[in-house]
Amino acid sequence: MKAIPDRIVTLGFGKHVRADRIVALVPIEEDRGPGRRTLVYVDGLPDPLVAGRTEGTILRDMVGVESGASELLRELQVQIGQVRPLLKSSIRSEAGLDLDELSRRITDLTGEQGSPRMF
Repeated sequence: MKAIPDRIVTLGFGKHVRADRIVALVPIEEDRGPGRRTLVYVDGLPDPLVAGRTEGTILRDMVGVESGASELLRELQVQIGQVRPLLKSSIRSEAGLDLDELSRRITDLTGEQGSPRMF
């Protein structure tokens, strides 16, 4: 999972932090309660911030719903890499679907190269 750059995450009670500056989330075990759920360690701050939200909720906000879509795109890219060239050519000519172009676009969106081609 990757934090979405420049995304602002709400910690509760008027505290907000950039997602890509959060380096650790530690659940509070002693004296946990409303307003005291998670210690949030932020790059550049000497002490953690106390958040009123759970670490899971903060983490979901850090990576966003886009995370699931990105994982799906990466899986699709891996599967495209396993399709033989002759079948790709057939799909392109019969259905107008260019799997290699889709793979390139996925790389552009996710910033990650697909797995090496199997064939």
